[in-house]
Amino acid sequence: MRNSSSSLDFYYIELTEFEDYGPLRYVFFTLCLLLFMIIISANVVVILTVSLKKSLHQPMYIFICCLCVNSLLGSSGFFPRFLMDLLSDTHFISLPFCFIQMYVVVSCASHELPLLCIMAFDRLIAICHPLHYNSKMTLKTVVCVIIFVELYPALLVGIFVLTLVGLPLCRNKLHNLYCAKLSVLTCVDTTTNRRAVQVVSVTTVFLPLVLILYTYLRILTVCRRSSAKVKGKAFQTCLPHILIFLNFSFSVLCDLVMSSLRQSKSVHPAVIAVLTLERLAVHPLSNPLVYGFNLPQIRGVIFRRLKINMKCFFLLHDTKSNM
Repeated sequence: MRNSSSSLDFYYIELTEFEDYGPLRYVFFTLCLLLFMIIISANVVVILTVSLKKSLHQPMYIFICCLCVNSLLGSSGFFPRFLMDLLSDTHFISLPFCFIQMYVVVSCASHELPLLCIMAFDRLIAICHPLHYNSKMTLKTVVCVIIFVELYPALLVGIFVLTLVGLPLCRNKLHNLYCAKLSVLTCVDTTTNRRAVQVVSVTTVFLPLVLILYTYLRILTVCRRSSAKVKGKAFQTCLPHILIFLNFSFSVLCDLVMSSLRQSKSVHPAVIAVLTLERLAVHPLSNPLVYGFNLPQIRGVIFRRLKINMKCFFLLHDTKSNM
């Protein structure tokens, strides 16, 4: 039964990993706000570039666009509340909003590896079966794959969150910078929740991870028997995907390290903050930067549009000066 001695235990969660840095918190707020704006701008630039340029309406670039949309949603679920907490003296969040934030952040994270898995198979077909690429990667196939990759993890995470809603809480102090792993606050058996976590982990992490490794093993096998030109082209098209995959793997490792460090009370909150920002800030920024500056097709369109906009700006400025 819930303890009714304090309504705070039922309707509010306290995030305990925030420290009082005095005037320095305004510096941290400014830096984090700047980082958030860069994440939004970089992802929006790639999304608009792919959407507006018809020559980029191809499966690989559509998947890149989905990655950037996912980064935008995940960052938007974390940063606004995080920025408020940086300036606040108290760090209480309502329980319903806490569930919403956990759903947004976890579901966006669970979309990442399935998307990377689909992109790896796209590269596998393009490199190993180039003559059959257009017949296999049709627009209908791409749309169906994207719908499945987006809806399936969202449904699983939704079931995972629903298993927590309504459970009685024994305490309301969450040792984190955002809402995650609320099951540690409950005072009842969470077997159903643990099973939901296992299903989400197997289907959105371990299975895509195995498939990604399998696809790159196939690509490596084909490239070993190919010419230097084919190897160079395969390396150029696969390098951004490999970098994003390694960065995401590193962010998952940071999350695992952070989970183990929380059990040690001697760990400084700044360490937790750095590991959290690597997962929820650095990785969303790496998606548009890696694909925007490493793929010549996207980079060329972005630079041409920037050049045109700069010319228009200076032309308008000169026109106003001569008036």
